Amino acid sequence: MSDTRANLAQDAKTSKPATPIISVQGVVVRYGERTILDGVNLDILPHEVMVIMGASGSGKSTLLRQMVGLEKPKAGRIIIKGVDITSCPESELNEIRRVMGVSFQSAALFNSMTLGDNVALPLREHTKLAEPTIKLMTQMKLAQVGLEDSEHLYPAQLSGGMRKRASVARAVAMDPEILLFDEPSAGLDPIIAAEIDELILHLKRAFNMTIVVVTHELASAFSIADRMCMLYKGKMLAVGTKEEIRGSDQPRIRQFLDRIPDKQLDGEPSYLQG
Repeated sequence: MSDTRANLAQDAKTSKPATPIISVQGVVVRYGERTILDGVNLDILPHEVMVIMGASGSGKSTLLRQMVGLEKPKAGRIIIKGVDITSCPESELNEIRRVMGVSFQSAALFNSMTLGDNVALPLREHTKLAEPTIKLMTQMKLAQVGLEDSEHLYPAQLSGGMRKRASVARAVAMDPEILLFDEPSAGLDPIIAAEIDELILHLKRAFNMTIVVVTHELASAFSIADRMCMLYKGKMLAVGTKEEIRGSDQPRIRQFLDRIPDKQLDGEPSYLQG
């Protein structure tokens, strides 16, 4: 082996794993007596697309809200870019939020504002940019999501897919390092859903973002993910590559992937038995 190849091999052996950009550590969330997240651990690496999967009520969206700092857990902590957002001052949390963009399931656009004003809102609220610069940046963000020449429209005039794209344009207005999606394909037909998947992959390739996607849509999940994790009743069942999750023999993961009803997995309930 040449000296160069030997050095490369040595580098590969001694290289350290990437430091997570988001680290969820033992997070517990309760609403009253109900436990929503039960000791959840998850490391998300820089520049990857992490897909969080699980059935309805498994805690997916709750975990996303914890990452944004909209709620504080009963126990555990969440480290984002080295900052514990569960205990840091509000001013530091707001600084971390500046590097994050969120696209909500319902798009959460302001109906009284045009599309252009919706996208420009973060720039007007959080920067001191001149209005002509904000207008130019708004047009650029809309063009990135395929909505050029639509800035004068209102949310009520947009299709479901266009509203999702507009939500993404607003989420990336501040050029975030981290982009969070809550059910980006929910309520969309398969063709529009595939276009949203392509948009997510485009954002990752073009801007090298870290992207976290909450979804129960299997086709989208396996299309966009670098790694995936699976929640079940507030517990983390598995974290791995698409291939590892697809090949898992864990019963609840197989149930989700193979669309098996509970009564087939657990046996028929007593009221159905003769």
